[in-house]
Amino acid sequence: MNDVADLIPHSGSMVLLDRIIDYDDQGLTAELVVRADGLLGDHESVPAWAGIEYMAQTIAAYAGMMATQAGEPIRLGFLLGTRRYHSNVAAFKVGSALTIKVEKIMQDDNLGVFDCRIQGKGVEVTAKLNVYQPPLNNI
Repeated sequence: MNDVADLIPHSGSMVLLDRIIDYDDQGLTAELVVRADGLLGDHESVPAWAGIEYMAQTIAAYAGMMATQAGEPIRLGFLLGTRRYHSNVAAFKVGSALTIKVEKIMQDDNLGVFDCRIQGKGVEVTAKLNVYQPPLNNI
C-alpha cells in the first residue's frame, strides 16, 4: 500500500496513521499505534475524542487513494462535524494498536458522510463524520 503521508495533506508528526490495511471504492481501513508524543495526549493515554481525528485522517487517506487512482492531486478536506460519537473508553492507552475503518454512506462532488469505527483490544468507537472537500478550481 502507499505511504499514508503521500495520501493526506498532513506532514511530520501530524500524520497519525501508521499504515493502510485495505481499501476499495466504498472505504478504507487503516492502523495506528497510539503515540506518547504529547501531540494529542500525555505519556500514558490519548483522550477518546482524538478518535475523531483518527477517523478524519482515515477519510482523508480514502480521498487521497481515490484521487491518486484518478490521477488527480491530493486535496485539502474539512471536517464539518460528527454525529453519534460513541466510545466505550475515556482514553486510548499509549502503545495500543487501533484499527480504523471508514465506509462511505453518501458522497457527491464536495460533501461526504462516512460511517466510522475504531477497534482495538477493549476499544469500540463509532461515529458518522460529515466532510467537505472544495472543488479543484477553488483551491
